[in-house]
Amino acid sequence: MYQRFSTGKIILRRVAAIAIGVLALPVMLFRADRARFYSWLHRYWSKTSTQPVWLAQSEAAAGVFW
Repeated sequence: MYQRFSTGKIILRRVAAIAIGVLALPVMLFRADRARFYSWLHRYWSKTSTQPVWLAQSEAAAGVFW
C-alpha cells in the first residue's frame, strides 16, 4: 500500500533538512513560530515512505501499550 523511499532519496531528504535548518536558524531565532517550523522539519527528516509520519510512529509504538 505504501511505498518505501530509496536510500538515496532518504539521504537527500536528510541533507536538505540539515541545510534548511542551518540556513533558517538566524531568522528563526527571532520568530515566535519557530517550534512549528522545526517540528515540520523533523517530520520531513523522519519520513522514509509515502506513509504519513504520524501513522508510522503510532504503529511503531503499538507494542509499548500492549
